[in-house]
Amino acid sequence: MFAWKVGPALACGNTVVLKTAEQTPLSALYVAKLFHEAGLPAGVLNIISGFGPTAGAALASHMDVDKLAFTGSTDTGKVVLQLAAKSNLKPVTLELGGKSPFIVCEDADIDEAVELAHFALFFNQGQCCCAGSRTFVHERVHEEFVEKAKARALKRAVGDPFKSGTEQGPQIDSKQFEKILKYIRSGVENGATLETGGERLGSKGYYIQPTVFSNVQDGMQIAKEEIFGPVQTILKFKDLGEVIQRANNSKYGLAAGVFTKNIDTANTLTRALKVGTVWVNCFDTFDAAIPFGGYKMSGQGREKGEYSLKNYLQVKAVVTPLKNPAWL
Repeated sequence: MFAWKVGPALACGNTVVLKTAEQTPLSALYVAKLFHEAGLPAGVLNIISGFGPTAGAALASHMDVDKLAFTGSTDTGKVVLQLAAKSNLKPVTLELGGKSPFIVCEDADIDEAVELAHFALFFNQGQCCCAGSRTFVHERVHEEFVEKAKARALKRAVGDPFKSGTEQGPQIDSKQFEKILKYIRSGVENGATLETGGERLGSKGYYIQPTVFSNVQDGMQIAKEEIFGPVQTILKFKDLGEVIQRANNSKYGLAAGVFTKNIDTANTLTRALKVGTVWVNCFDTFDAAIPFGGYKMSGQGREKGEYSLKNYLQVKAVVTPLKNPAWL
């Protein structure tokens, strides 16, 4: 996120003030140290640490800030947009929440689909805005998929992230840890089938067992809201028309995954899904030239590639009269 925002801003000739995330301030400060060692002039890149309601709000409402780029929750994004509008109408780029569908079609290689869906959801402990957090599986392969998804989750190595072989570390903080457990309880109470996990792992640290729910219905809280944790929700569908309607029935529109061997099926889904990025037979695959951003309440604007440069430039028209126009 640091590079996605700071890189194009500097390339376009801007100076930058970056507020670090309060949970992880040291990484940005270390990168700032590298910029200093590389000879970047003083004042071009400025790093501040602080909390959103104070430091973040001060930046968003400051009259001398000409542009804002924010990554975070949809609720906070709304606040940032309001503060920008109430101050100097500064333009805002927002990369916000998501509830991205991962669609497994009936012709899919189930073993590959299970592994990819597992990665799409559990990557970074599930703390990823574009996580494939609604796994739609065709009814003909649903039962097999659920059993294999459960088995894969049980094999997931959870522990010290600094140790080789660890696949999943702790959640970012106690607040997020408790929020995830609350969502898990909600899933059980709403009638979803808890296939595996659902509890704290160990007695120390913010570790949560890799969790898989099946028999999830669209109206359940775990199917509608962004959990931001290691909780896979599996939903059954009958045909493409149904899954398109259900996948699009969300306030979010950040990303989607499609797993199929049929190019016509892939094209149908990629055209119909109302999201900013669709990955076909892959997930979380990025390139510096490919734009990233969402529809609906997942944000506004795009990052990366030529699209990101436009965020940090102004358009100016200059008209000058000529005594001897070339076309006369």
